[in-house]
Amino acid sequence: MAVTPEAAPPQSGAAAEAAEARASAARETSAQESAAHEAERSPGGGAPPPGFGAPPDFDVPRPPPPGAAGTVSRPAYLKYNDSAWTVFGRTIAARARLFFDRAGQRITQRTLRIGVSARIFHPEPGAIGLRGKTLQYLEESVAHWVMSRDVMVFMIPTVGHQGMLHPSNIRLRDYAKHLDGLLLQGGADVSPQTYAATETLAEWPGDRVRDMYELELLHEFIESGKPVLGICRGCQLINVAFGGSLYQDIATEVPTAGVHVNERYDQHRHSVRFPDGSTLVNMFPGRREALVNSIHHQAVKTLGRDLNVEAVSAGDGLIEAVRYRRAPFVMGVQWHPEFHRAGGPELLDCTPLLDSFLRAARETRL
Repeated sequence: MAVTPEAAPPQSGAAAEAAEARASAARETSAQESAAHEAERSPGGGAPPPGFGAPPDFDVPRPPPPGAAGTVSRPAYLKYNDSAWTVFGRTIAARARLFFDRAGQRITQRTLRIGVSARIFHPEPGAIGLRGKTLQYLEESVAHWVMSRDVMVFMIPTVGHQGMLHPSNIRLRDYAKHLDGLLLQGGADVSPQTYAATETLAEWPGDRVRDMYELELLHEFIESGKPVLGICRGCQLINVAFGGSLYQDIATEVPTAGVHVNERYDQHRHSVRFPDGSTLVNMFPGRREALVNSIHHQAVKTLGRDLNVEAVSAGDGLIEAVRYRRAPFVMGVQWHPEFHRAGGPELLDCTPLLDSFLRAARETRL
């Protein structure tokens, strides 16, 4: 008995679409294969490009065409005749300039450091307590006067090996190296021995110990090219340092002179005059005479070498200020500028003098 095949069940719409897609893909694949076989049978079909398989010739330059992707242009800092060493040298030089520029900025931005010489209190024989000790100190007003321009002040102690309870290798030249300027403050008389004179009055022996200490200090700062400002005794010491001499007592040796010291201390004052050529004329424009305090019984007698007279007493012509002309700034004034503000507006405002000193310190600092 013959078996009749059963009729296929009717397909759904989705199944019919899938079958049609498979059939279409099969027809496209068949057409692509036929085209490929036809290309292989055609002349030259599938042949490698000319030179394919030949050894590469690296001696023949083959630059990329202009505008081709991946072309590297020469850096702007390179020159056509540059070598690796010239590029290296320019790099090192640029880094060195940057280093020194930054170091210079740090130096110019650093707060100034001004050293002040010490006053010395010598032990009193038989005394106990502090009066039996050597004291080194500074007067408050002089420190505050310098600090008023936002600089730091350091008192410089005496140094030495002999007789020290705690020996040290520190020298005054080390202070001159690390500080930016020196202020020699007032105080005890300069000893006549220091300028090779004979002591005329036993009550005015001066302070030989302090003389030696401050003379060395002055020498080291000048050798280091640092500015120096001397006040009262400091002015006299600058004169002596360059071979000048002093009147040991004005009232005794110059009886015709005006009064330069009395019991009123810093309240005593007199006028000074700025002679032609004085740098004080430039510091105080329009001023040829000014009122200053006067607290000194000694004064410059013989002017030291290479010193200029910057001011004289208006009444008697005694020297009131000196300047060493072979250094950027080494000047001494006989009056006490640190007391002027408290003394009243009629006294000379010495801020320009302080600013000139500090300007020189900025220009010469390390």
